[in-house]
Amino acid sequence: MKKLILSLAILASTFTACTSSDDNSSAQPVTGEITGPITVDKTYPLGTYTLKGIVKINAGVTVTFDAGSTITCDKITGDNALVVLNGGKLIINGTSALPVVFTEKSGIPGSWGGIIVYGDAPIKAIGGVTTSTSEDGNALPYGGTNPTHNGGSLNYVRVEYAGAKLADGTKENNGFTFYSCGSGTTLDHLVSYKGADDGYEFFGGTVSMTNAISYGNYDDAFDWQDGWQGQNNSNWYALQVTKGNFGMEIECSNNNNAFWPKVTNVTLKRAAGCTPEVAGDIQVDAFQFKKEGNGDFSNVIVDGYGNYTEGANVYQGAAVKIQDATTNTNQVNGSKIKLTNVKISNTTQTNPVGATGAISVSLPSGQFTTSTTATGASLTTGAWSTVGGVNLIQ
Repeated sequence: MKKLILSLAILASTFTACTSSDDNSSAQPVTGEITGPITVDKTYPLGTYTLKGIVKINAGVTVTFDAGSTITCDKITGDNALVVLNGGKLIINGTSALPVVFTEKSGIPGSWGGIIVYGDAPIKAIGGVTTSTSEDGNALPYGGTNPTHNGGSLNYVRVEYAGAKLADGTKENNGFTFYSCGSGTTLDHLVSYKGADDGYEFFGGTVSMTNAISYGNYDDAFDWQDGWQGQNNSNWYALQVTKGNFGMEIECSNNNNAFWPKVTNVTLKRAAGCTPEVAGDIQVDAFQFKKEGNGDFSNVIVDGYGNYTEGANVYQGAAVKIQDATTNTNQVNGSKIKLTNVKISNTTQTNPVGATGAISVSLPSGQFTTSTTATGASLTTGAWSTVGGVNLIQ
């Protein structure tokens, strides 16, 4: 009997210990501060973090964020940004239900520098040079000969309230900024929310982006220069509210070229009452091509680029505008600009036009086609695309 009682006691003790261990094994959110430079591999588990300063991920270093984390910075503490230097990697493992959110305490657009990634993929900057210096305040070189550069994998990431200048930068930063990133970099299910500059900007490179939302950014929803040539882009969605310039600002830094990016499934929307970012600087078109910009776009929805009135002047929004004569001659007439299966609504000028009457735009046969059946971006909603209970895909 004593042996039986002892055996039962041991069994009960073992069962209780296992139950306690199982309860404690569940991953618990953590808190912490993120500062830089980051010089060794680091994984940030599910948690709530404060990002302080211009945090740089050094070359040879991989930084990983687990799903569901929130990273907050505070503009009162000074300049803040997350910068991946060439050779470093940022791995963000968000999910639809558990995105990784980078935000700023005040909730005011233009309060921090967003996520900036550097690579050494090819570029063609002003003057045809293959390397240049960033305008983000870091003043770092970018450009190279590595088209497959890998700066990491960004999945289900939202950046909020970015667009600040860093240090003495010549330009505001964007929600996401990619300097000569290569095709080995993964950009999927990203949201740029209420920034003071562009939602996304590419400075050359070969990286592609899929399933991207640009919501309420003050400048352009999507922007690129320096010969960006990503080929596998799809499902881009933009809604410009309150303030906003072009849906897409497309240029190639005055370099005529034989390459261009391709984007399928595009939705560009401008809400009623949305005004240009700066009074007197009228930029209210869906697609703007300038400085030898080009591209191939298919299955496109353009909606809401109608008239804008400022003072006694009425400005007519356009689905497609060609800003300068050189772009018209080399890119339009050279069949390097192509928009097919385009559905246009609530937009004043439905045919491609020039910025002035001196620019007569006529895309070659088959380079611009409209339809009533285009579907635009096809995105699945979830926590990743919802802010404050509002679905960003409208």
